[in-house]
Parts: sequence; C-alpha cells; structure tokens
Amino acid sequence: MKLRYLLLSLFFSVAMFAQNGTVTGTILDKEFNNEPLPFANIVIKGTKQGTSTDENGKYSISLKPGNYTIVIGYLGYETKEIPFTIKANEKKVINHTLEASGVQLADIEIIQVVSKEKESALLQEQQKAVEIKQSIGAEEISKKGIGDVAAAVAKTSGISKQEGSSDIFVRGLGDRYNSTTMNGLPLPSNNPSTKNMSLDVFSTDIVEYIGIDKTYNFKNYGDFAGANVDIVSKTYKGSGMIEVGSGINANSNAISQNKFYLQDGPNFHGFSNESIPNNPLNGYNFTTSWDKQAATPIGSSFYLRGGDSYSVGSNGKLSFFLNASFDNSYNYKEGARRGSVNTQGIAVKDLFRKAYEYQTSSNAMANINYKINSNHNIKWNSMYINSTSQKHEEFTGIIDAFDAPGNGYVSRSTFDRTSLLINQLLGNHTLGNRINFDWGISYNMMTNVIPDRMQNTFVALDNNNPSSPLIVSDLNKSDNHRYFQEMTDDEVAGNFTLSYKFGKTADDKYKGKFIAGYSARYKEINFDATQFNFDILPPNVTLPIIDLNNIDGFFNQNGIDLGYYNIVTFRGGLSSPNALDPQNYNGQQIISAGFGAIEYQFTPKLFVIAGFRSEYIIQDIFYSTSLKTGKKLTDTMEYLPSLTAKYEINEKQNIKLAASKTYTLPQFKERAPFLFEEVGQSYFGNENLYNSTDYNFDLKWEMFPKNGEVISFTGFGKYIQNPINQVTVASATNDISWVNSGEKAIGLGIEGEWRKNIISRENNTTGEKTNLGFGLNVSYLFTNQDLDTEKVINENPGISVAFTNQDSRLTGASDLLVNSDISFNKEFKNDKSLTATLAGGYFSDRIYALGVTGKGDLVDSEVITLDFILKYNVSKNIGFGFSAKNLTDPTIERTQDIQNVVVDSYKKGRNFSISMKYSF
Repeated sequence: MKLRYLLLSLFFSVAMFAQNGTVTGTILDKEFNNEPLPFANIVIKGTKQGTSTDENGKYSISLKPGNYTIVIGYLGYETKEIPFTIKANEKKVINHTLEASGVQLADIEIIQVVSKEKESALLQEQQKAVEIKQSIGAEEISKKGIGDVAAAVAKTSGISKQEGSSDIFVRGLGDRYNSTTMNGLPLPSNNPSTKNMSLDVFSTDIVEYIGIDKTYNFKNYGDFAGANVDIVSKTYKGSGMIEVGSGINANSNAISQNKFYLQDGPNFHGFSNESIPNNPLNGYNFTTSWDKQAATPIGSSFYLRGGDSYSVGSNGKLSFFLNASFDNSYNYKEGARRGSVNTQGIAVKDLFRKAYEYQTSSNAMANINYKINSNHNIKWNSMYINSTSQKHEEFTGIIDAFDAPGNGYVSRSTFDRTSLLINQLLGNHTLGNRINFDWGISYNMMTNVIPDRMQNTFVALDNNNPSSPLIVSDLNKSDNHRYFQEMTDDEVAGNFTLSYKFGKTADDKYKGKFIAGYSARYKEINFDATQFNFDILPPNVTLPIIDLNNIDGFFNQNGIDLGYYNIVTFRGGLSSPNALDPQNYNGQQIISAGFGAIEYQFTPKLFVIAGFRSEYIIQDIFYSTSLKTGKKLTDTMEYLPSLTAKYEINEKQNIKLAASKTYTLPQFKERAPFLFEEVGQSYFGNENLYNSTDYNFDLKWEMFPKNGEVISFTGFGKYIQNPINQVTVASATNDISWVNSGEKAIGLGIEGEWRKNIISRENNTTGEKTNLGFGLNVSYLFTNQDLDTEKVINENPGISVAFTNQDSRLTGASDLLVNSDISFNKEFKNDKSLTATLAGGYFSDRIYALGVTGKGDLVDSEVITLDFILKYNVSKNIGFGFSAKNLTDPTIERTQDIQNVVVDSYKKGRNFSISMKYSF
C-alpha cells in the first residue's frame, strides 16, 4: 500500500512538473553598446520566484501555466514590467534591453541587487576582457575598511606599500616604473621626489573602482613597467540620496604619551601656508615659535555626500554626485635611528628618535553625467584635494661620533601640504553600429608647499660628560634653519580614440575592430626653495645653555644683537644682492603620442589584440641652485609594440598572454642638481640620467567556478636595459644621487589568486542571506640586476660610486607577498545587515638602498599585518562601523646587512576607529 502511494505521488509530481512552462531570455545593457548584462534581477511579480542573469545576460524560470508579469531590474537602471501568458510545456522567450534610469527598484521584492561596484561584477568584467586586468571595487574596499587608494591597491596580488611613505611596489618595481591616472587621464605628482601622485591622498569615498593594469595597454603612456593604477570616480545612478557620516579614531602609541607635541603654525584643518617674513635677513622677523606645542591625539572624520538623477526628454538622463569629507589622524613612533654606518659597523650618527605625526585629508568632488541618448554620453568631473602631513621629530644621542661624540639633540618640525584641483571632461559616442568615438580632456593644477620647516641642533658642552648641558651646534651652517619650499605642477592632457568594427557574422556580431587614437600631455613644473640658516658665529662670550622647553629664548632678536648668529641663505647674507633669490628648477615635459591596434577573433575561442604606439618626448629642465646653474634639454622618440591574446578553454577558463616594450623616464628631481637635506642624509640630482628600456611578458590562466569566485595563476618576466637606481656617492658626506647603475635588470615571478564563497545561503521566505567568503593572493618574485661601477663613473663626470656587490636584487622587491581575508556577511529582514572582515598581509624583507664602498645593502625586514573591520546597519538609514588595524603591531626595522647594524627601528602602534552614518 505504501509503495503504491509513493508511486502515485511520484507520478503526479512528474506530471505536474511536465506541465510547467519556462520563461527564458537575454537581458542587454543599452549603456554599454547592448552588451549582455550580468546580475540583472528577474522577478515574477507577486511571487517569491526570481533569479538573476548569468555572465551572458541569460535567465530561465520554470512556472505553472497562467498569467504573469515579469519584472526586470538592475540597480540604477530602469525597472521594466512585461505581462505574459504561459501554457503547459511552453518555452516563452522574453528579451529586453535595459537603460539607466533615475527610478530605483521599488514596490517589488528584489531577490538580488547587484551594482557594477561589486566584486562579482568586476570579476565578470575581468573574465570577459582580452587584456590581463585586475580591479578592486567599492564593495571590497568597504568590506576591508580601506580608507585610501594606496591601501586599496596594496591589497591586490604582487603589490606592496613601503612603510613610512606613499610609494607602492608592483612586482618589485617602485614609483618610477608605475603610472597613475584618473578616468584614464594622467595625474600630476604631489612630491618633487616622486613621479606619481601619492595614492593615499585619495579617499575611497569617491571611488567606484580602481583598475590595475600590470600589463601594458597601448592606450596608456609608455612610461610604464610595473602597473598603471586608474582611479574611476563614482557616477551616480538612481533616485535622490543624501548620506552623512562621522567617526573618531585613535592610535595606541599616540594616546599612550603623556603629552603629544606638534610644531607651532599649522592649524587643525591643514589649510595653512606660513609665508617668508618681510626682511628675513635684516633682523629676527619670524613670528612662529621654535617651541613645540601640545595637542590632543584623538582623530576624527566627517563626510557628506549626495546624488540624484533626472530624465531629460524622452531618452536623456542627467545625474550628479557630490561628496565632501574631512579626516585627520595622529600617530607616534619611537626607536633607533643611525646614519653613516662605516665598514667597521660604527654609526657616525647614533640617535634615538621620537616622532609625533598628524595628518589631514580634505576632499570635495562633483560630477555631472549627461546621457543625451543611448548613443551619446558626456561626463564632467571636478575634484579638490587638500592633504597635509605634520611631523615633529626629536633625536637624542650621538650626532657625530668624530666631531661631537657627546650626547646631542636634534629637533625637526615639518609641515607638508598638497593642494590639487582636477578638472575632466569626457565623452562617449556611438556613431552607427560600427563606429565608436571616445575622448577626454583634463586640466590639473597642483601646489605642494613646505612652509617654515624648522630644525635645531644642539651638542654637549662637555663631550665627556653624559649629563652635560647643551649648547647650539656650529658644526654646519644648516644645523639650525628654517626652510620654505613651493612646487607647482600644471598639466593639460587629452585622449582621443576612434574604433571601427568589421567582420560582421550571421548573428549580427563582429569579429574584429580597428582602433586609432591620439593622446598628449603638456606639463609645466616649477620648484622654489629658500633655506634660512642660523650661522653660529665665533662668540666673544660663552654661548648660553639651551633650555629645550624655551628654544625661543636663544633664537630671537637679542641673539642677533649679542652676536650669537647671523641669518644667511645658501646664496649669502644681508650683504649679498641675490641672497633672497630662491634655489630653483623649472621645466616642461611634452609627450605627443599616436596609437593604433587591431582586435580580432580568429576562432570562437581565440581573441588577439595587436597594438602599436609611438611617443615623441621632450623634457627640458633649467636650474639655478647652490650646486650649479644651467639647463638640460632632451628629446627622444619611443616605438612601443604590444600584443595581447586570450584563449577560452571553456565558459569558465581562459588563458591570456601579454607582451610589450615600454620605457622609464627620469624624473625632474632626479635630473636637477639641487641638494635636498634631511636629518642625517642629503640628496642631489644628476643631469646625465637617461631613459631605461623595458620588455614585459605575462602568461595567465584563470578560472571562474561560480559568480564571485576566481582561481588564477600568472607567470611574468621583466627585462630592463640601463636601470635607474638610487646610490650613495663615494664622498665625505655620503650624499645620495641617481644613476643608470648597470646594463640590465631582470624580474621573474608567479602570482596566484583565489576567491571562494565558502557559504552562500538564501532564505526565500524571509529574504535573509548569509555569505562567508575567503580571498588569498600570493606572489613569489626573483629579481637580479648587475651593478657596474666603471659604467657609472664613465657616464657621470663628477659622480663616483663603488658598489659593494657586482649584482643585487631590485630595490623595493620582496621575494614573497601574501594578502588574505575572510569576510562574513549576513543580511537580515527589515534592512538590517552585518559584515565582519579579517584581513592580513605579509611581505618578506627587501632592499631599500644599495651598498657601496664595502658597506652592506640597507634591508627592510619582513612585516606581518592584521586588520579587523565590523559594520552593522541597523536599518536602511542608519549604520555603525568599528575597525582595529595593525593588530600585530610588528617592529619595522631597516638593517645594514654586511655590518648587521640596525639603522632604523620603530613600531607604528594599533589603530582603532568607530563610525556612524545616516542616509535619507
């Protein structure tokens, strides 16, 4: 009886299922030339039945016979309702093309909402692309609690960030080998020491996603060997939104100090610019104090953002997005700082450093996107960034083991401010079925100032007495000084690209595409610096004892009247007619480039892009400094072929290949003979530097098991002719300069990436979702470069080096890099959600600077980091966040390896923050 009942039940179940019909179809994206739209939401109105489109924009739902309405939606796009009737065993095909809209998905229950900022969408784009590309989107940035673009980029495979600076290293290649763009247009540098804009000045609030190209694209400028980082700014889609948020943060080291000190002058918000006083050489006319000022080391943050979109006519759409934010933070670190360690392991400078640091970042962005119709789109983007770094450092110990062996004291206070205004206008136009025209122009203005840097140096009155009182140092004129610097970098750039499709197939697709374009950039740079040295004179009376809490008691008008010192510049004192003329270098850089490519699908599985780019480069520099006056005019022509190919093993697996030739251009500071002085170290430029030539090769296998998952391995190689390196010049002062250090350098490595959804569950009754995801990327790198002392001496008259080794690893290259994270996400009913992420990173030791004259390389030790981020949305309007970063708090050490002497050591401390947001 039971058996018969089971058989009857099975029969009726099969019969009922057989009578079901199926609604199926393909959803296309009108905003992107009718490409398939993955992750669109498909819902049967009034039911819990629904799905999302796959990577090819396809969907399928089984339904009982009847009358239904299918609802098709995508975040920021129109919501389309289509009624239909389905019969038993019928296959109903409903295709639709969605376009962007100001109407949000409303009045229906959405099974899944996905935007193009999501990890899964970016992985889908990565899978479809012929090029080898990698991106990190707003969703992943939010999960990992990343606050700036530099930290975001450092979370991707093969990339690390140098401690204590904004420099990133891509496969062992540092700043000079990388490039930075925003929406495909170049950005200026905010620092005379670097080629690229510091990525940490960009708040992730304004980012839609960050594209990272570690292989060369013919549309980019050829000054490339590591990666091009493209910051894609947010474009708003959807109905009106306003969101406000705030937070507080603290550094464990900073709040543990009894008192936290900063210099006098700069204000809380960072909008300060102390100017050179009137008549600075004719008496003491400085108004800011030499004495440190107390501060409360609790950081804060605030932001306000909003957007809206409106229909314009029957086909147009106008949208805007505004964002304003302010963040500040305090840090403290202390530890050993040694300089000029000789071959016997004796440090000429043996100091203990205390560093108090304060940073601010103010951002304002506005963009307007006007979609004239489905074929024409124009976007205006404008951004203002004001970022500052304030550092007060105190050094105690031996300042000079030979000339001042007693205990001494050095104080240095530096305020560094960068103001950047970015203006961009971009357009995309579809001219018929075959032709596309894309263009973009930009005008950027950057100003970097170091106003009123202060340095004091005091030495022991009695070198044999460890407790001796201190007097002002007269070892060097620059031991006590005030320094004013201003650098401007104005640039106009443009990109213009025309493409034509050919080889139409039976299904109305095209096998090939011709691409031709032109890009150019014109840069004007100007650098002025004036340093006022307090030149200690042979006194007629004994110099007074210095009170470290009242340095103003010595450096004042009375000190000049008593004959303790004169105020002079590098050009002379009051009697010199040119004493106030700043040291200066200025120049222009013009790059004019034409490019072309052919994209072709040879078989259903094989896609190839063959590209070529030629660039005419002018780099002229004029200089008048304490070292020399002159000019250096250079112009070169570079021819840059590239080849990219993709072979689709199946729907989930690809093999990709990329090969290219590029170049590396010396920077203005590296060619300008200007003396940059730091505590214990000085740098000067070398006008005889010339371009390096780079050859690049990548081979990648990738598999996408499910939506949002990837497994990939990439093998890569770099061959660099005439690499440029920072070296210590063989001289009494051991200054650092830049040279083409050898004939070649090579880099070989492998990268692996794995993203896996360990748990992914959804309750169709309550709508609750649970996801546990895991990510891991690992890179192993081997690098080697030859070091040729004779070559350097022959090519650079007046510069002498003597490399300790005949070959070396590339500076900045870690053999092993690991980044990993595990993230838990829970979406409850009533718009509540919880996200918790644990993210860690590791990089092995790496060379900071090459050893010379028997001294070992300076090597940075390995570092392990661990961060925890928690976010909880109480409702769709209110959310809270908590983060704890650098939980391992490792000791950061730099060692001179042959002598095995630690030259720099400190801990950064743990950083904690809480935040709240409200949207309406």
